[in-house]
Amino acid sequence: MSNFEYAPAPESAALVNIKNQYGLFINGKFVAPKAGKTFTTINPATEEVLAKIGYAELADVNLAVAAARNAFEKTWAKMPAVERGKYLYRIARILQERSREFAVLETLDNGKPIRETRDTDIPLAAAHFFYHAGWADKLSYAGVGSNPKPYGVAAQIIPWNFPMLMLAWKIAPALATGNTVVLKPAETTPLTALLFAEVCQQAGLPAGVVNIITGDGVTGSHLVNHPGVDKVAFTGSTGVGKAIAKAIAGTKKSATLELGGKGANIVFDDAPIDETVEGIVNGIFFNQGHVCCAGSRLLLQENIQDEVLEKLKNRMNLIRVGNPMDKNTDLGAINSAAQLARIKEIADSGDIEGSQRWSASCSIPTSGFWYPPTIFTGVSQSHRIAREEIFGPVLSVLTFRTPQEAIEKANNTPFGLSAGIWSDKGSRILWAAKQLRAGVIWSNTFNKFDPASPFGGYKESGWGREGGRHGLAGYLKGEK
Repeated sequence: MSNFEYAPAPESAALVNIKNQYGLFINGKFVAPKAGKTFTTINPATEEVLAKIGYAELADVNLAVAAARNAFEKTWAKMPAVERGKYLYRIARILQERSREFAVLETLDNGKPIRETRDTDIPLAAAHFFYHAGWADKLSYAGVGSNPKPYGVAAQIIPWNFPMLMLAWKIAPALATGNTVVLKPAETTPLTALLFAEVCQQAGLPAGVVNIITGDGVTGSHLVNHPGVDKVAFTGSTGVGKAIAKAIAGTKKSATLELGGKGANIVFDDAPIDETVEGIVNGIFFNQGHVCCAGSRLLLQENIQDEVLEKLKNRMNLIRVGNPMDKNTDLGAINSAAQLARIKEIADSGDIEGSQRWSASCSIPTSGFWYPPTIFTGVSQSHRIAREEIFGPVLSVLTFRTPQEAIEKANNTPFGLSAGIWSDKGSRILWAAKQLRAGVIWSNTFNKFDPASPFGGYKESGWGREGGRHGLAGYLKGEK
């Protein structure tokens, strides 16, 4: 029987009204940047310019931090906790009501498939606000003392891979605990954060509680180093995370850093193969591999290597690559030309170092930034593709003979964010989980998230946790 052919099923871009130009959101209003500088954001699937975005310099950062400080001292921290919770519930409901609008805008600005933004990103973002709304008046049970206090002004910097979801991960717990926020989205994906600013207005959130400034790494540096900031929360690369840690060393600023990863997905010989193949695909090709906790290192027990790889290649050939706005698309566009160049550079190192490349047979669009689903076999621990975070749809395959060898290879990395274990034996799963040095470990699944579950890593994958009761602790000061 021949494979199914899917007719195009495009979502309408008319669901969103993208302005020609956006300002900065400071003290409850959109304002032009002081110096009048702008930059552009584009659709990575087509390279079409979507909008001009205001570029925040130090003067703008000063205004945003001052607005957040004023709101913290005069309004937000003094507000009864139950009232703060009502605002978070209101925001969550508005996100649900406008979810289709947010999903389309996220896909246009980021390049990920509409199926992912519609079914994962935006519903989870709303769920985080619902979850943290419930915590707002119960903070004495968060585990940091009976009368915990907020830090004050939180500087939050989020990445381009999950723009709206990372915004929710940051803003929801900050507001629930009584902090105010200055948030900087990634320069390549600012549009949903700016749409969220409209949600804040719609919800009647007091002016200055949430401020959103746009720019690049220089803007982020001004924000991190600002003396009026009490708390820094960052998700992004390990290199930038290290720079932030150095910048705030010797200050009283608290930090939560969620950084890079090189997750091991371990498949034992008693694993359910068909289910495991689906988990492998979800672990590395979800969101084009733009996932810090992606299962980018596949560790196969030697006696099932051939069977798994054959089924994996067959499954990869069914991955639909193309227009992210098509509801049938599985793999969308790479977020930027710079990220595509990095993926190509590291993947080419696999060829140079002697690994065997295999890519799915798929047509690649002629405009935009694209990379086919790819696996490398014959990979050793010393290969660059097994050591560095590629942040793309590229999987490195290694093998092992004994369970102990699998653990040693999985832990042989400077990262420690995530891991997956595939086995039919519960005792083996529990044994392996205890040995692995990773903050998040999935059992017979991968890339599953819940607002009530803490997320974070060990070693160079970060400090602290986000989500759950543990994530609240990063925004609260215990009693002295």
